[in-house]
Amino acid sequence: MESKVHTSKLINRIIFYILGLFILALGVAFSVKSQLGVSPVNSLRYVLSQITGKEMGSMVIVVFSLCIVFQIIILRKEFKWLNLSQLIFSTIFGYFVDFAKYLLGDFTLPSYLGKLIMLAISIILAAAGIFIYINVKLINMPMEGLTLVLQQKLFKDKSFSDVKVLVDSLIVAIGIILSFVFFGRLVGIREGTILCALLIGKVMKPLGKIIMPILERFCF
Repeated sequence: MESKVHTSKLINRIIFYILGLFILALGVAFSVKSQLGVSPVNSLRYVLSQITGKEMGSMVIVVFSLCIVFQIIILRKEFKWLNLSQLIFSTIFGYFVDFAKYLLGDFTLPSYLGKLIMLAISIILAAAGIFIYINVKLINMPMEGLTLVLQQKLFKDKSFSDVKVLVDSLIVAIGIILSFVFFGRLVGIREGTILCALLIGKVMKPLGKIIMPILERFCF
């Protein structure tokens, strides 16, 4: 009986993990449709793709691989090689984003106010999606995996959401610096990028109070 309960909980965790990734993908899709700049996680790889002339997909692998390298440096012997599967799930997430963009189709809200509303929806969805898939404790995406490692090892007095703000802001800052160094202007980074970097982590806190009891009921 206990084995059946354990199996049921594991299946629920997998379902919620996939749901979390899809909700995050919807958030990315709304961010793209708002046309207020690329998302924080995409800002650095977008700038790098413009600098190198390589496809953005190639830069995704570069940035995510660096995130895993930093995890290995920080964790050393504690690093679990299973975490290399983060790259596999990142690829799956890419397909989720394409599907989410397909679902939205040509949907947009007119005017600058409409774009801000779409950005707000994007921030809420992204925060909810990240919170869900992080807290079912399966495999993290590379950026969130690095954030979690930093929170557990270097910023123990801070919450995951606080460290998320720091990491996103740092990624955007590096993208901004590279933009000005190589192009003398911002490339792909706009007010939406900065707002997402500052707010997604903050929004996770109140959303977590609603979502966590649901996860505890069905997944643990």
